[in-house]
Amino acid sequence: MTMAHDPNVLPTNLPIPQDDGAAAHLPGRKLPSLVLLATDGSRIDLSQLTGRTVVYIYPRTGVPGRPLPKGWDAIPGARGCTPQSCSFRDHFAELSGLGVGHLYGLSTQDSEYQREAAQRLHLPFPILSDEDLALTHALNLPTFEVAGMTLLKRMALVIDDGVIAKVFYPVFPSDKNAEEVIAWLRRMG
Repeated sequence: MTMAHDPNVLPTNLPIPQDDGAAAHLPGRKLPSLVLLATDGSRIDLSQLTGRTVVYIYPRTGVPGRPLPKGWDAIPGARGCTPQSCSFRDHFAELSGLGVGHLYGLSTQDSEYQREAAQRLHLPFPILSDEDLALTHALNLPTFEVAGMTLLKRMALVIDDGVIAKVFYPVFPSDKNAEEVIAWLRRMG
């Protein structure tokens, strides 16, 4: 483990993730019917949601004062989960105004861990847990392994009536992801 960190601050020398093609199969894909536990206690089946849904996907949320896994900052795209979540929080009203009816974060962390982060960050939307990797495997989402954990690579999905309309991958820097989604939504009208 490395020394304690501030998850709100992105270091300036982070390696930039490259598009490895691991998400190229996702646009146009119908989501499988799977129920995911949300931090508000609800159970969400993304395939059954009507209208436009945005799901931003991240590896794991850090906790202030706790060390990151060894080598975390050297993994392209790994660092920045808190800034990504805060960016979507800060742009929540704008996303809603652009027709996003549902907004979720998603990681492979358990709901209890995610609940702490959602409360600490004052997120106005739930985070979904894919702790058992059901959605990850069903969609063949890009992952990486670190410290014995299988984690999702950072991305965002725009889903229309259960079908993936747009994939943002790779995402870098993470704190600009919400702005990228908003710019795309505006272009699409």
